Amino acid sequence: MFPIRDDNPHFLTPYVTYGIIALNVIAWFVLQGWGAEPALSRSVCLLGLTPGELLNTLPAGTQVQVGPQTYCVMSDSTHAYTLLTSMFMHGGWMHIIGNMWFLWIFGNNVEDSMGHVRFAVFYVLCGVAAGVGQILADTASGIPMVGASGAIGGVMGAYVVLYPRIHVHLLIFLGFFVTVIAVPAVFMLGYWFLLQILGGFGSLSQEGGGTAFWAHVGGFLAGALLVNVFKVPELLERHPYYGLKQAASPTGTWRRIR
Repeated sequence: MFPIRDDNPHFLTPYVTYGIIALNVIAWFVLQGWGAEPALSRSVCLLGLTPGELLNTLPAGTQVQVGPQTYCVMSDSTHAYTLLTSMFMHGGWMHIIGNMWFLWIFGNNVEDSMGHVRFAVFYVLCGVAAGVGQILADTASGIPMVGASGAIGGVMGAYVVLYPRIHVHLLIFLGFFVTVIAVPAVFMLGYWFLLQILGGFGSLSQEGGGTAFWAHVGGFLAGALLVNVFKVPELLERHPYYGLKQAASPTGTWRRIR
């Protein structure tokens, strides 16, 4: 189930959304070497968020392998800046493409509800909340966390609060059968959030790297709550599909899109 577009118009040019995408792409090419080693693993070690290092719950000198021949070595410094830098690092091509696509689909309408500056602050706060969520899940983890998906989870949490009835068009793969359907945002994003919770509980007993499910959960919840502080009523009043009482999405009911 992959979103390809929504039926949601926007009125402001989403400069901050464009800027965030640009910063992630620049970081991928300049700091992470297009995903080539050893630049990729080195950037993950230096700029990823490692709970055990941030909280000093791992002894200095502890080594954790993150690449074919690359080890992250824990230091005795907290490196608090990684709460921010980890939001712009990624682990592979599909990781960054998927994250930037989701931000492209949902970011413009959330920015439209807040204005540019407020959206920038909102995005960073959601990313920090996502990092805290992953830290609390395993305070002694030596595995660096990277990716914008926690902050983007916050954008998705805000979107479902603001525009629950708007329809999102999804590309569906069922074996060799491929189709496109349109479903309400509350269904698509609610289903995504449920998968993150289930994945998070499933990951508690696992060791090693993987998906930072609790970062997604933390970001989503932060976004759903913070949007009530950051939204600007004057910007939303002109929006035809805001809230539960406004007009339904132009797609109408669930249906296959020809």
